Amino acid sequence: MRSGIGWFYPIVGFISCLAFLYISLGDSWINVHGQTKLTFVERNGTQFMVDGKPFYFNGWNSYWMMDHAVDEYNRHKIRAMLLAGSKMGLTVCRTWAFSDGGYNALQISPGRFNEKVFRALDYVIAESGRYGIRLVLCLVDNLQAYGGKTQYVKWAWEEGVALSSSNDSFFYDTSIRRYFKNYVKAVLTRKNTLTGLEYRNDPTILAWELINEPRCMTDKSGDTLQSWIEEMSSYLKLIDQKHLLTVGLEGFYGPTSPKRFVVNPQVWAADFGTDFIRNSKIPKVDFASVHIYPDHWTQNPDFEHKLKFVFKWMFSHIEDGDKELNKPIMFTEFGFSTLNKDFSHSKRERLYKLILDVIYISAQRNKSGAGSLVWQFLVDGMEDFNDEFGFVPWTIPSTYRLFTDHSCRLAKLQGALPSQLYHLRKLCTRT
Repeated sequence: MRSGIGWFYPIVGFISCLAFLYISLGDSWINVHGQTKLTFVERNGTQFMVDGKPFYFNGWNSYWMMDHAVDEYNRHKIRAMLLAGSKMGLTVCRTWAFSDGGYNALQISPGRFNEKVFRALDYVIAESGRYGIRLVLCLVDNLQAYGGKTQYVKWAWEEGVALSSSNDSFFYDTSIRRYFKNYVKAVLTRKNTLTGLEYRNDPTILAWELINEPRCMTDKSGDTLQSWIEEMSSYLKLIDQKHLLTVGLEGFYGPTSPKRFVVNPQVWAADFGTDFIRNSKIPKVDFASVHIYPDHWTQNPDFEHKLKFVFKWMFSHIEDGDKELNKPIMFTEFGFSTLNKDFSHSKRERLYKLILDVIYISAQRNKSGAGSLVWQFLVDGMEDFNDEFGFVPWTIPSTYRLFTDHSCRLAKLQGALPSQLYHLRKLCTRT
């Protein structure tokens, strides 16, 4: 694998970074702890744009931030995570903007909200802006964690208006669709108590994500999910024309795509009711999302096989962005499980390096592969929120260096954002 794609491993050394930072940027460093004014991220064909320039990014997932911000004594963890991301030169974080039913619920019942939890989301957005981190905010989960589509179905069933007890009725039941639309409107029009901005007017938010990893197993044709995406994307865009929108797909090719036979990890991947190209072509959807979990998706235990799959998977979707969709591709989750029998940090880092290198080559060539968000970053003392993929980045120096080096080479290639300058000076001129 390494010899076959050796050209995917460009080396950015100390001299190039030093020349870039001092020649291109001069002495115009600013401190991230000052007020950093962000502007809206826009789209021009296959590229994201910031202030009229292409924007390729390095980022991460911390789904837990709103939940932790509910209690004042936990808010230092949000600040620590955002500061760490900023110090690493990262510019985008994906996190949950939902919690439906249950403990610390944002939405207690359809249309009823917990103001304390809403203020926690206010805090996450305000602090992210202060550290120069843009957010991808997800609005509901296909899974049951934090309520998800299961909670919506339960609410409709308890109120006697549900058409079915199936979780997939979330996508076709008119009452549940109305619940979700009301939720979308409440979030988008929320006025942040700390910034004074409605969320729909806040450039700290890079994009909205409709649903994390949607699947509609009861309709393998994909028609049900397609209809839901069309309706919800149109509705959201009626309320908010400033922000970008994605679906939240894993990237599986469905019934309408011949790629399901040659790119999907296995045959089952075409039977989830999703259809990557068809779903992503919807006009109100601004960019496509893709996840990368080779150890969960492929049965072949050979690590080199997993690397080859990842390369093929990423290349195929970037090709789709360039040739089929004319939209950016954001790899919104990727990870390597500690539960693998042969797990090692060195193997995980080889996988990470491949993914980051593909993004860098895409940026070099002005292709649609726009950025990647690792799953997931935590801070110390968060063992209860960890899974088989999460880690505290600064506790593994080699992994930390891998991500910071990627931030440096992207900055060298496209120029640094104002919010990055202070920390990039330290990162990219070190020996």
